[in-house]
Amino acid sequence: MIEVHIDSVRISLMTQHRVIVLREQNSARYLPIWIGAPEADAITLRLQGVQVERPLTHDLLVKSIEALGAEVQFVLINDLRSDVFYAEIVLEVNHRELRIDARPSDAIAVAVRVETPIFAADKVMETAGRLPDEDILPSLKGAQHNIEPVSEEEPEDLGVFADFIEELDLDDLGGE
Repeated sequence: MIEVHIDSVRISLMTQHRVIVLREQNSARYLPIWIGAPEADAITLRLQGVQVERPLTHDLLVKSIEALGAEVQFVLINDLRSDVFYAEIVLEVNHRELRIDARPSDAIAVAVRVETPIFAADKVMETAGRLPDEDILPSLKGAQHNIEPVSEEEPEDLGVFADFIEELDLDDLGGE
């Protein structure tokens, strides 16, 4: 198991989908996991210390765990199958370990509420873990490509975009 911490919760400006970025302790390697908007909000609210008037679902789950005499030990992102991440909330109850299957987003939302460690299985990090350099040119990783510089003598055909640019009246810019 590899301990990770929440690096950020991000939103795609194009699709409005959310991704939580888990970063390996003492490493630049990270694990991006797409999550739903409600779970992203639940995680973010807690991380920012925002108090809500009524308990959210994850607050209710934590209170139920505590009321039953159990304690959350840690959360584990334990598997990745067919591009779907799996997780477990690991509890201690009556001096024995109990593992509850959960979506990673829900498990993480619980973890931030009880301030417990988050781990990723070695095989998950090996499969889906990324280094920042890999994102610069992801299409080049593991492949041979012939990359040629664009010649200034051969302008790229911009088609309708070139026509649009040529029709712009730049004299109107900055005018009142």
